[in-house]
Amino acid sequence: MSNRLPVSEMAENLIGSEIIKLAAEINEKIRNGERIFNYTIGDFDPKIFPIPAELNDAIIQAYGKHHTNYPAANGMPELRKSVAQFLQQRQSLTYSPEEILISGGARPLIYATYLTLLDKGDTVVFPVPSWNNNHYCHLSQATPIFVETKMENNFMPTADELRPHLAEATLLALCSPLNPTGTVFSKAQLESICDLVIEENNRRGPDRKPLYLMFDQIYWVLTFGASQHFDPVGLRPELRDYTIFVDGVSKSLAATGIRVGWAFGPQRIIDKMKAILSHVGAWAPKAEQIATAEYLQNSSAVDRFLHNFKLEIEERLEKFYRGFTELKNKGYRVSAIAPQAAIYLTVQLDLVGKKIADGTVLHDQKSVTQFILDNAKLAIVPFSAFGASDESTWYRLSVGTCNKHEIDDVFKKLDSVLSSLID
Repeated sequence: MSNRLPVSEMAENLIGSEIIKLAAEINEKIRNGERIFNYTIGDFDPKIFPIPAELNDAIIQAYGKHHTNYPAANGMPELRKSVAQFLQQRQSLTYSPEEILISGGARPLIYATYLTLLDKGDTVVFPVPSWNNNHYCHLSQATPIFVETKMENNFMPTADELRPHLAEATLLALCSPLNPTGTVFSKAQLESICDLVIEENNRRGPDRKPLYLMFDQIYWVLTFGASQHFDPVGLRPELRDYTIFVDGVSKSLAATGIRVGWAFGPQRIIDKMKAILSHVGAWAPKAEQIATAEYLQNSSAVDRFLHNFKLEIEERLEKFYRGFTELKNKGYRVSAIAPQAAIYLTVQLDLVGKKIADGTVLHDQKSVTQFILDNAKLAIVPFSAFGASDESTWYRLSVGTCNKHEIDDVFKKLDSVLSSLID
């Protein structure tokens, strides 16, 4: 009887996370004693990547001082001030503490952005692959427009791809560095998109909602090599009234469990987001807020941590990239995009049509994913889990839980399994 109890249409039709479904299968294999190289989750193993020592100590001290009651609804004033200074120093972005909203990580802020800006049926344009925009559209009853991107553009959207969809849109949702690809906008790419948003807003009359831009930059400090991070307001200051940024410490400080995120943008919008989240109660814990405020003020400590952290992440990404390149050079139908940013490598397994030893054909990408998991013991997330087509041959490989000494074993196993396939 309980399985037939009626619920809302929204809840009934909400799609579960594909990554969580995959994780359940992986965990079952691990429980059964299998050694799985699990690079699915966008998280960190704290034994490999602990949070900064100074932040850890500051959190303990804050609890020791009994900072265990409710924080301010929009975030502790000292943290909003620290974030404002951090943005000014690191990105040359000038936002007042009143234009900054603190929350329990980035997710509530993205949800609040959707609820603040969108009425039922409003259109949201976003590239795919990308993280969770389809689910936030469902939760807010918005109409999603998926714009599938191309490998030759590093899976970043172009102005030409977005242009046909913006005339009726209320929100353009972008992310750079991009989850799941670990790639970034070039300056010219983002400038062209910014100019499109400006052009569209100039076209609209005063009685229409503007085209807003949500810019998720949660990975922005994690760029490697020649890659640089660019943002819309830094490139086009006239977008300041239309842009809501999403950011925080989750990825930049390996602090996913600390749950301190922030949004910043026009104060009227930030105030409305604050009102929504105050009813939800999606605050970051007070002690963590106070500790983060203190830590962000310690520029030398931040620089030391980021220097070493980025070296370790980049080393792993480069090792995986070299490994896939070597397999490609052997003639296997695999590939990878050179690391640019974040904790992700974009890799390709183009194996549909191949036969395994018993004569079974890998007839679709889902069977490829299963074959690699069962035989190479390699768990990575297909781009179809991020809104791309089911036929996409591309995957996200996350290094946040990777012991770098196991990478050679990964490629020995993968080489053996790929060599067993028959054309």
